[in-house]
Amino acid sequence: MTPPIAVTIAGSDSGGGAGIQADLKAFSALGVYGASVITALTAQNTRAVTMVEPASPAMIAAQMAAVFDDLDIRAVKLGMLGGVAAIRTVADGLQGRGCPIVLDPVMVAKSGDALLPDDAVSTLRDILLPMASLLTPNLPEAARLLGCDPATDEAGMQDQGRALMALGPKAVLMKGGHGAGSSCTDLLITAAGTQTLSAPRRATRNTHGTGCTLSAAIAAGLAQGMDMAQAVSRAHGYLQGAIAAADRLRVGQGHGPVHHFHAVWSNV
Repeated sequence: MTPPIAVTIAGSDSGGGAGIQADLKAFSALGVYGASVITALTAQNTRAVTMVEPASPAMIAAQMAAVFDDLDIRAVKLGMLGGVAAIRTVADGLQGRGCPIVLDPVMVAKSGDALLPDDAVSTLRDILLPMASLLTPNLPEAARLLGCDPATDEAGMQDQGRALMALGPKAVLMKGGHGAGSSCTDLLITAAGTQTLSAPRRATRNTHGTGCTLSAAIAAGLAQGMDMAQAVSRAHGYLQGAIAAADRLRVGQGHGPVHHFHAVWSNV
């Protein structure tokens, strides 16, 4: 058996709910072998991030070389990169790889702690956005990348998604989790048009790692040969199931994780 392989290039979450750990769980739950490149260590749990220690550019480059030189990588997920040096190193390591890249522009943790300094936002925008097959910003992240206020309705999401596409990514998934109302709506914006994905807004505080999990699930679908619309649609359904089952887990005292293995663990 040669499984489809995806790699996550992101920060480590010691609490296990987001970052590398969430990505690998999502890959596994969806039948994809996961490799990883750690860009930063974080000391965090469901309540707060208490310390961040970046990996050196040399270590990031060495991990990327080790993974790509040996494994048949079919898709890349990019998450927390941490700073300018890491962004440049990752961009250099991805040149010529030829596999789809899902870029989740991680800027702030669920606890509210900043994960991307201001001086790195322009580097991310200028260097990595043009390399992305799909950009997956939430509303505050989209606004920060564009230097404007967050969208407050679907028309605004559409406009900002198109403005982000003009910066280079082939497609943009505008995530509506930070919006208002009884429904949560995401918009997949491509050159061919817009696909709307909606789900009921669920009353749970266990949403740690939702963005990481969604982007990793999309990368898993692309690694399995799905087209973008198929990968996004399946990932959306998978995440909604993980959120719906999140309260079955009792992990931590703050914003707990979603249930990555809701379809696999029969007893939880």
